[in-house]
Amino acid sequence: MYDRVPLDWDARLRIATGAARGLAKIHEGNNGRFIHGNIKSSNIFLDSQSYGCIGDVGLATIMKSLPQTTCLGSGYHAPEITDTRRSTQTSDVYSFGVVLLELLTGKLPASPVVSEAEDGGENMDLASWIRNVGEKDMRGEVFDMEIVSGGVEEEMVEMMQIGLACVAVKQQERPHIAQVVKMIQDIRSFVYSIW
Repeated sequence: MYDRVPLDWDARLRIATGAARGLAKIHEGNNGRFIHGNIKSSNIFLDSQSYGCIGDVGLATIMKSLPQTTCLGSGYHAPEITDTRRSTQTSDVYSFGVVLLELLTGKLPASPVVSEAEDGGENMDLASWIRNVGEKDMRGEVFDMEIVSGGVEEEMVEMMQIGLACVAVKQQERPHIAQVVKMIQDIRSFVYSIW
């Protein structure tokens, strides 16, 4: 067993900010045609200032001819990947949204969460569970209790809304990653000290 180091809200916000900026840089490459194809929390590393950095870049392009199963079944894949097995920038945004939800809840995306639906409950992935819970019980039921303190709940609700926009079921309803970067930066009025 290893000693787990809890992340406070500021640390999670820095991770989200840096990772969003990194994904935006990737999507700008090759005249706006690059994709990552495997966004997940284990591919996000921290720099010296504890901002998130995207790793595992370029493998999706190399493996273009192979069926992409890297995200399938992991809880990070967008619904359309199940049918097409092709990653796109919008599927990257979906996967990034799952990372945001993971940062907010402390829950793994692949672990089925039991919903207390009218039919007695059902298992669903993290994104579906949060969509199902909605805003009614967001604060009490969804957020990681390790970070719900110090007056950051409103910021967490804003980040949850960003995450939910990213995991929209319909591709055309998801924001572009540049919009996601702006929305995350707007959560706090201060300007981050990097970039």
